[in-house]
Amino acid sequence: MASSLRILVTGGAGFIGSHLCERLLDQGHEVLCVDNFYTGRRGNVAHLLNNPRFELMRHDVNFPLYVEIDRVFNLACPASPVHYQNDPVQTTKTNVIGAINMLGLAKRKRARILQASTSEVYGDPEIHPQTEGYWGNVNPIGPRACYDEGKRCAETLFFDYQRQYDIKIKVARIFNTYGPKMHPDDGRVVSNFICQALRGQDITIYGDGTQTRSFCYVDDLVDGLMRFMDSPDELIGPLNLGNPGEYTMLELAQAVIRLTGSTSRIVNKPLPADDPKQRRPDITRAWDALGWEPTVTLEEGLAKTVDYFRTVC
Repeated sequence: MASSLRILVTGGAGFIGSHLCERLLDQGHEVLCVDNFYTGRRGNVAHLLNNPRFELMRHDVNFPLYVEIDRVFNLACPASPVHYQNDPVQTTKTNVIGAINMLGLAKRKRARILQASTSEVYGDPEIHPQTEGYWGNVNPIGPRACYDEGKRCAETLFFDYQRQYDIKIKVARIFNTYGPKMHPDDGRVVSNFICQALRGQDITIYGDGTQTRSFCYVDDLVDGLMRFMDSPDELIGPLNLGNPGEYTMLELAQAVIRLTGSTSRIVNKPLPADDPKQRRPDITRAWDALGWEPTVTLEEGLAKTVDYFRTVC
């Protein structure tokens, strides 16, 4: 990434956003971290506040923002089912109106902008693994639609702004990511399992435990986002970013029990509506275009994540 850029990170006090802010500062950039703290936490970036190149602003992306920037990472949106289903209307607005406002800012400043999209645009996939050319299988009126369809609409807006206004865009489809600074009560499977294990509670698996996910450690994901932002203008995506290693929920639960030394039992509960049965990214395009692939194994990443959660659970 070019030296000394002014970079806006929306959702910058969130799990992934806070790690991204750290890495951008390490590279010598000025970082404006914007968050409305619906799910983001000041504690995630508190250690950055004394850095003269870091600024924290409380702001909701549903309202326009007028700042001087060179680049935008648009990560603003609750990303766990517990949070985005708690206020589905606001989730949809954040995805759609927030995208319009950030694209408007990029248009005014002629700034490059990266959209943090999601593997949820593929819904409950009928092809496996998922390639960027797959259009998805999404229920537009289900309880997850506020997030799934909101992100799909945001992608539409990004590509339309690119075609109509020649905005320099990047659209990354992020698969399951985990690591330190995850919210302990966000309902995501990694944080759920680890906190339940550390508290000695039953580990809850929804369904029979055979559904699969792919887990990318946050450091690898941030590296992919930064490489993508730095890539040539003609590489606009969509681009899958995730770890192609695939694990069942039962395998993940067993790994967490082993790493925590927990005596927790595994119990099964009914599968939530529209929960995907399998999810694994095809990252051929990211490898070919960026030379990017994850390097942190699930065992290594889970060990670091468990160490973090021992301090917060």
